[in-house]
Amino acid sequence: MTERLYTVAATEWSPGCTAPDAAQATLALENGRVLYLPRLAFRLPINERRFLSPRFSDGKTKNISYDPSSGGLRHTATAGADRTALARMMARYADAAHALVTGLCPTYARDLAWGLTSYRPVDATGRQTSPRKDDTRLHIDAFASRPVRGQRILRVFCNINPDGVPRVWNLGEPFEAMAARYATTVPAQLPGSAWLLEKLHVTKGRRSAYDHLMLSLHDRAKLDDDYQRSSSAVRIEFPSNSTWIVFTDLVMHAALAGQYLLEQTFYLPTANMMDETLAPLRKLENLCHRPLA
Repeated sequence: MTERLYTVAATEWSPGCTAPDAAQATLALENGRVLYLPRLAFRLPINERRFLSPRFSDGKTKNISYDPSSGGLRHTATAGADRTALARMMARYADAAHALVTGLCPTYARDLAWGLTSYRPVDATGRQTSPRKDDTRLHIDAFASRPVRGQRILRVFCNINPDGVPRVWNLGEPFEAMAARYATTVPAQLPGSAWLLEKLHVTKGRRSAYDHLMLSLHDRAKLDDDYQRSSSAVRIEFPSNSTWIVFTDLVMHAALAGQYLLEQTFYLPTANMMDETLAPLRKLENLCHRPLA
């Protein structure tokens, strides 16, 4: 298990790192390891602890979603002062996650782009959903409605469970092994389909060949029952009051159990990596022998 994690001893959300420490953490992340901060908790003041209840979800999705760029809050049943306070809590987490990433990986700071903030107050087990949307099945992240066109998907998770319940993940096989299994069988995008999806507002931007392939890999792995049964995986328990950072477009993962989780998504241009040959974009281009972005 330890080779899958790169442990960082930070206890503050704005860590001060020496250049060698930052470089080591960044390269560990880019190589598919999970940056694990076992002593970094996101503390809720007394007036925010009321949000540690599934009743604040609208019951339709797994996430309450906050947009740092607009301040908008979605998928919550709350209104009025509670809604404002919940958005404020999630905004505070977004800012903390940004400070953490730019502190540990300062080379990312200039071009790190904000994605959505999520709060998951509902238990990860027992949700009735389709296999394609079932996050208890091993997968890489690829967003059907949000093309990234080669950008990396970097996510910061924090277990805020008040009862000491861990967040349980499986970490799967290396990206290259999964991609070799499926990538060459994925048909090319239909001509004009990316343009049409954008015009119909199905996607927020034009879906590239890379987005098409990554989404196909996401779906094929999740829908392949034999793969889900037989693929090697390592079980990791992230305890309450711990934080972890991972490139979820590279690391095969599955969320098996846990309740009360905060998560922040960021996007990073592949060119801003310390070693862009480690990006899924470059790995798939080598595998397919053609440009994809």
